[in-house]
Amino acid sequence: MAFYVYIVASARNGTIYIGSTDDLAQRAWQHKSKGIAGFAAQHGCTDLVWYEVHDSRETAFRRERQLKEWRRSWKLLLIEQANPTWADLYETLNN
Repeated sequence: MAFYVYIVASARNGTIYIGSTDDLAQRAWQHKSKGIAGFAAQHGCTDLVWYEVHDSRETAFRRERQLKEWRRSWKLLLIEQANPTWADLYETLNN
């Protein structure tokens, strides 16, 4: 089983939300459809712009916490390096 750390965004350089999950396609859809109330839904963070895969829930959780401590500029650079156009990666997932 894989675990994921991901970033959803409202727009390029907009509001971002960092989370972790064991079902990235389902979680991305929940953000996209605003199916779960909270920060991401309130701020329109619907586009999956970055993610990475981990072998365990623990390592994914640690990475999520690490990224949440980062400066915003570092987070934006992380997205830009992997996804320079800030494309919504939801469509690339095998749903």
